[in-house]
Amino acid sequence: MSQDIQGIAASDGIGIAPVYLLTPPDLSYQKRRIDDPVQEYQRVKQAFADSIEDLQQIKENAKQRLSDKELDVFDAHITILSDPEMLGQIQNEINDLRVNAEEAVSKVTGNFANMLAAMRDNKYMQERATDVRDIAQRTLSHLLGKKLPNLAAITEPVIVVAHELTPSDTSQMDPRLIKGIVTDTGGRTSHAAIMSRTLRIPAVVGTNVITEQVKNGQRMVVDGLSGHVIVDPSNTEINAYRQKAAGYSEQSAEWAQLVDAPSVSKDGKRFHITANIGTPDDVNDVIKQGAEGIGLFRSEFLYMGSDHLPTEDEQFEAYRRVIVNMQGKRVVVRTLDIGGDKPLPFLPLPREMNPFLGYRAIRICLDHPEIFKPQLRALIRASQYGPLSIMFPMIATIQELRKAKRIFNDCKQELQMKQPGIGDDIRLGMMIEIPLAAVNAEKMAREVDFFSIGTNDLIQYSFAADRGSDAVSYLYQPLNPAFLNLVRHIILAGHKYNIPVAMCGEMAGDKWALPLLMGMDLDNYSMSSSGVLRTRSMMKHLDTTECRHVVNDAITNCSTSQEVKSLVRNSLNIK
Repeated sequence: MSQDIQGIAASDGIGIAPVYLLTPPDLSYQKRRIDDPVQEYQRVKQAFADSIEDLQQIKENAKQRLSDKELDVFDAHITILSDPEMLGQIQNEINDLRVNAEEAVSKVTGNFANMLAAMRDNKYMQERATDVRDIAQRTLSHLLGKKLPNLAAITEPVIVVAHELTPSDTSQMDPRLIKGIVTDTGGRTSHAAIMSRTLRIPAVVGTNVITEQVKNGQRMVVDGLSGHVIVDPSNTEINAYRQKAAGYSEQSAEWAQLVDAPSVSKDGKRFHITANIGTPDDVNDVIKQGAEGIGLFRSEFLYMGSDHLPTEDEQFEAYRRVIVNMQGKRVVVRTLDIGGDKPLPFLPLPREMNPFLGYRAIRICLDHPEIFKPQLRALIRASQYGPLSIMFPMIATIQELRKAKRIFNDCKQELQMKQPGIGDDIRLGMMIEIPLAAVNAEKMAREVDFFSIGTNDLIQYSFAADRGSDAVSYLYQPLNPAFLNLVRHIILAGHKYNIPVAMCGEMAGDKWALPLLMGMDLDNYSMSSSGVLRTRSMMKHLDTTECRHVVNDAITNCSTSQEVKSLVRNSLNIK
């Protein structure tokens, strides 16, 4: 009898193949006291050198399959293995405690990985613990003389099942043979999830139990569209999933025809679908997926990916590169949004009981013009190369907004003393992600050129529910009728003062929310680039007049998110 295991849908598609259970070698060891710390430390240095050589070879072999951005992870691992601080800590363990190399390496890397894994309010940093474990595992394998699994040696179609997948694992995968990926751990921002989308391999992560439930060779179906994993499927189930896979392939082919098409509803209303990015390297996929611009450039990733505060020139080059590569399509950059779930190691911030409600984003920037001004100057300089908009995050009051605008204008005036007119074409906007700003949207609209609704935080603050807490995840309700009414109020306020309204949170790419947002006349939908073509295809089958009736019905007559979802499904025949 088949077994259905639910996880997190991480990469679209359907995979059907036997299980390849990725079982790491036994890297257990005996802790022992050593007599010669110099010789023992030499073993560590040799294991680190061998690990670096491994990674360089893996990177070279992966160049044909992965982009420069994906290959960067190996350089990051090599950098860690070359870090004198880490080696120094391991040497101290050996010298001070007279322990063997295996114990010293495990303890130092384990402490670092545990520190990252404990950052529960920052999924990105939490999932980097996998990278550290990857390095530790590779080093231990050399110390113990044992080989790690080699996925490059797979010669038949399989579905890879693992507790977690490291960058070294995924870099060796051949998408022609790896038909799916399933893991116990991870979320949509985990390395396995990101790489599966890059390689276009269907994936389900975060099942918690998959490695305990399957054996090598068992037939499996991976449904990366819904997050379901079917173990030992019946012939009837296999046939049904083959039909679903064929339907998805046809749908993907239809989407591919829309790369250069405008985003238009069935009744001819024009919208804009743009993409969210974190680094300049993301632009290639944005262009490939046919986005009509960048609706959210999360500039903090330029800071989070650095070991120092990026200089004005470093930032200018990053912004210039993105603007040039977008070839005349507008780029919207969110100014630095740190704090909350995004700390910076080189910028100590006060420790707070609830950092999401504390010192973050625009609050930090207004207090630290020595950080804020270089970013604004870099953006103004980059605006010479194409259409640019700047938006300020976490604005709660008009006073904050006006202060941010004054600092921007000061920077512009400074630069215009040498280069008249620079920055005059920049549009200034704000994120609407705090309920007070949403309620006060009419007055806010008089102050800016555009709004962008950040639904991830607006939902979090409206429901008083930490979006990183599993215990209250049921309160993440973008379809809640009261929340929909708040979104409609923001859009109406923007349009009353003739400014466009965008949305750059997860809700913008949600298929159940799309008809409602179209019915509210939302102008711009910004999302992960992988969702652009799907959304454009869906949009062209929806009539805005019908959508308007549905959204009015949802807000007036529905009481729960589930009722709204049923209304959308039944009224517009959405599956």
